[in-house]
Amino acid sequence: METPKLPKTLEVWQNTINWHPSESQQQRFQELYEIILIGNRQQNLTRITAPEDFWEKHLWDSLLGIAPLLKTDSTSIFEPNLPKNAKIIDVGTGAGFPGIPIAITNPHWNITLLDSTRKKIAFLARAIAKLQLQNTTTLLGRAEAIGQQSQHRENYDIAVIRAVGQPSVCAEYILPLVKVGGWGILYRGQWKEDDTLNLESALSKLGGKIKLIQPGKTPISQGIRHCIYIKKIIPTQSKYPRAVGIPHQQPLK
Repeated sequence: METPKLPKTLEVWQNTINWHPSESQQQRFQELYEIILIGNRQQNLTRITAPEDFWEKHLWDSLLGIAPLLKTDSTSIFEPNLPKNAKIIDVGTGAGFPGIPIAITNPHWNITLLDSTRKKIAFLARAIAKLQLQNTTTLLGRAEAIGQQSQHRENYDIAVIRAVGQPSVCAEYILPLVKVGGWGILYRGQWKEDDTLNLESALSKLGGKIKLIQPGKTPISQGIRHCIYIKKIIPTQSKYPRAVGIPHQQPLK
């Protein structure tokens, strides 16, 4: 049975994030889609498998958070001195989102895919090899433990997380990994004023500051999206992140 083709939707890309993939990038997106569909037969990677849904909720959504870096004709919130070979970590990557689409569109960046599930990391290693993504590596572990390791702590220019749980929990996972001057990007659905207050309180302890809360809608289903951009202002105190499980059990307030 032939694998369905992803929609090209170049006009939608351009109209929504002011960027569109090249022909080779579109081909790699299709290859990724096929790899995910095959992988889904062995393990539960994603329930989003219809072509349009996959395009919108995995590909488009993954690149929404870094759209300010993809634009070439407008001022970005990111400083122009972001290193060309920037180091990006995707925390809790799951089936590889948003990390793999980011890697495909930014071959000069170095992408690390972090997840605590060994089977998912094994799948991602195979996917990276099939896609020949030489700029991408996998990392098995919990964010709380990795954030205390010297080779990873405050080592990344950008940390992304497609947020699950409270904003303060996500911030405690990612901010210790980010260099001073770097960025944390939270991908969220709904966002309320209470979320902002909760996050600001946590960031006062973690060394970060909210720079932008960018609302939007998905282009096909009109689902609510928010991208929260956090600037790392000062080093994170050594007691953060706390031990495995504690951030989730006792979120910062």
